[in-house]
Amino acid sequence: MTPIDNCKLIDLPKIGEPRGNLTFVEGGRHVPFEIKRVYYLYDVPGGAERGGHAHKGLHQLIVAMSGSFDIVLDDGQSKKRFHLARSYFGLYVCPMIWREMDNFSSGAVCLVLASNLYDESDYYRDYDEFKRDLK
Repeated sequence: MTPIDNCKLIDLPKIGEPRGNLTFVEGGRHVPFEIKRVYYLYDVPGGAERGGHAHKGLHQLIVAMSGSFDIVLDDGQSKKRFHLARSYFGLYVCPMIWREMDNFSSGAVCLVLASNLYDESDYYRDYDEFKRDLK
């Protein structure tokens, strides 16, 4: 088992009715961390890529709120590609996983729930440095 195997799709509650659907997320219940920050990506130009970094200690749940996009996760040993296209699925990403996001559809909105407040010192922005620290 490699570290990337800890990253997985999580089914979020979906309450459906004729007037529309409702999905909710509770920190510590639906995700394995308490939520301390929420941010979202939108208006990503066609062909653009996002991500290109890893976190030392941050846990995240990534949800396609609208549209779709792909996420490639890399733990230095193996890679996995996930296609997110439904707002009732979230991708849990644990620390020390390099991520790249691409293939954004028109109008895509990416919601990210994070375990900590923003801290630049938590980032790896250089892949070689990330790989060195994995050893």
